[in-house]
Amino acid sequence: MILDAARTAASQLFTAEFRSVFLKTLGLTILALAALWFGIREVFDWLAWPWIEALLPGLPAWTGWLGLIAAIVAGIGLAFGLALLIAPVTAIVAGLFLDDVAEVVEKTSYPGDRPGQPVPALRSLVLAIKFFGIVILGNLLALFLMFIPIVNIGAFFLVNGYLLGREFFEFAAMRFRPEQEAKDLRRRNAGKVFMAGLVIAAFLAVPILNLLTPLFAAAMMVHLHKAVSAAEIKFAGARA
Repeated sequence: MILDAARTAASQLFTAEFRSVFLKTLGLTILALAALWFGIREVFDWLAWPWIEALLPGLPAWTGWLGLIAAIVAGIGLAFGLALLIAPVTAIVAGLFLDDVAEVVEKTSYPGDRPGQPVPALRSLVLAIKFFGIVILGNLLALFLMFIPIVNIGAFFLVNGYLLGREFFEFAAMRFRPEQEAKDLRRRNAGKVFMAGLVIAAFLAVPILNLLTPLFAAAMMVHLHKAVSAAEIKFAGARA
């Protein structure tokens, strides 16, 4: 079920039907990351350079080397910080375009099914902002474990697997059911949703490819929601 959803979502990313939403999600993701890059760099310059100049006021001969070392350290730090921010950016972009992705998936893969209803714009924005904040907090927690070997990798996958799986699944489910019912469905299928979240986290860990995470995750969870719903209906019918 999970691998089928992932495989189908991946196969749809570059199809003609996805072209419009593909360009929108990719463009906004790149734009958001670029803005964050410049913002982090400005904050670093504002915070770090006054301290450096204060600590080494009488060593002009070292300033050239210091600048080079600082630039290297800053570059590594900025790249590291940006990598951690891809997950929150994925959250906010997906919140804005999930309905677009879901609509394409439903039309191409489930043309005979009842189409889902878009989440109201204001509620979708509130959920996307909430999701953004939760993912940032989760990744800050993972950041504290980054310097512990082996644990750091596990923390990244566990935190993002749980958060991304939970939120993307609920977003997809809310197109067909009330918010509380979507949460209940996710809880009943917590293991499947978490495993699907780990697949998304693995996708997120691949450089360049991770720019497509909002598109892949949204499409994958639409497929998973369809499969889980069909399984529950079948199980209920068998019990009856």
